[in-house]
Amino acid sequence: MASRVDKLVDDVIRQVAAGVYRNGQRLPSVRQGAALHGVSKNTMAEAYDRLVVRGVVTARTGSGFYATGEWPTAPVPTTPHVAEAIGIVSLLREQLDQHYEVRAGDGRPPASWMEGSEIGRFMRSSRSSEMEYGYGSPWGLAGLRQWLRMSLAERQIPVAEDGIALTHGINHGQDLIIRHLLEPGDTVFVDSPGYYPLFGKLRLANIVVVPIRRGPDGPDLRDLADALERHRPKIYFTQSQAHNPTGSGLSPAQAFSILQMAELHDFRIVEDDVFADILPPTLPRLAAFGKAERVIYLGSFSKTLSAGLRCGYVAAAPDIVRRIVDIKMLTTVSTSAHVEQLILNLIEGGHYLRHLRRLRARIHEGTKDSVTALSRVGLTVAPPATPGFYPWVPLPEGTDEEGLVRRAAARDIFLAPSSVFHPDGAGLSAGMRINVAYGSDPRLIDFLKEELG
Repeated sequence: MASRVDKLVDDVIRQVAAGVYRNGQRLPSVRQGAALHGVSKNTMAEAYDRLVVRGVVTARTGSGFYATGEWPTAPVPTTPHVAEAIGIVSLLREQLDQHYEVRAGDGRPPASWMEGSEIGRFMRSSRSSEMEYGYGSPWGLAGLRQWLRMSLAERQIPVAEDGIALTHGINHGQDLIIRHLLEPGDTVFVDSPGYYPLFGKLRLANIVVVPIRRGPDGPDLRDLADALERHRPKIYFTQSQAHNPTGSGLSPAQAFSILQMAELHDFRIVEDDVFADILPPTLPRLAAFGKAERVIYLGSFSKTLSAGLRCGYVAAAPDIVRRIVDIKMLTTVSTSAHVEQLILNLIEGGHYLRHLRRLRARIHEGTKDSVTALSRVGLTVAPPATPGFYPWVPLPEGTDEEGLVRRAAARDIFLAPSSVFHPDGAGLSAGMRINVAYGSDPRLIDFLKEELG
């Protein structure tokens, strides 16, 4: 049976063929199209995406969708693992396209938290850097790499001079690691709930994904031990502190136990520490135990500075980093030296440090307000163990997550349900990730009051 998206695609194709939309004519916006066809904005956006792929319409950034005047090409058959990976993109698409007014499920802070800060003022007043035209070093800007080595030393993470390279962010680092260390059919462990874009990357690479339960106190060590009796993973991908989406942290005892298991069963650990710059440097990190051959450490400026300035890094044993740099050259040539110089200027001018102070204060206030507001509607919300962007909000037993998300979307409210964050697509119990910037929004609270009685 054809899905609603399929029917929408067919309707638009027929309209183009009938001359309702001529070559170069603008189609209704996602919001207008959704109202016209009586569907959600997500459904309309998915239909437009498929029409772009088939060549019927073209997307112009900041302007909308336009008819091309071309007949649609036959759809390319999609293999199951590619279809499964692409299915995960729906939540990420909404975070990028931003159709909703209340963005409680978003993974990033609002632009106002960045643009109205020291960073925004610097960006508006800065001029293009006096850099020579060229690609720059595939390792990344030397000055920024040196600052990162000193910053990691404050977290008790020793890094050799050739043990760190710059990337386009956490996602890019994960992709390079997957390309270097994994082959189709290999097994990896991931946090569950965990970072859903990673699940898509792994499925796209035909990797076997085994979930490890993540609770309020970090990874479930018993679940990890049981999984190791049944599987031989090459890598365990995990986030140690301010975990996305649960907000949980990692204790020193847990870190030590996980590293012991890694040594005993001979697997590597990829540690995501994307929120490191807003966290105390004394919090335990797996990479701080001096196991450079065992732990690959990833960081980024995207969550704490700007998602638009794609800059992150990978730190590991020099031989691993050298191979990752080779793959980086083959796939993207290099990262942007202009972006890296801009970030270094922010750091050296003291702008980044002042911005982080304001960001921590906003997170603190947003967390307090969100926990209070959500608790008043009867939800049990524990403040995150470490000061990140998300508390995890369990929903009453028997809650229809899909229905809740659909009804929220009809009210212009974007939710991130637990099912998205589990690699098998189904949460162990109903819940949602809430961004502390939006958790006390009256429109969200009024909606939840009606839904939860």
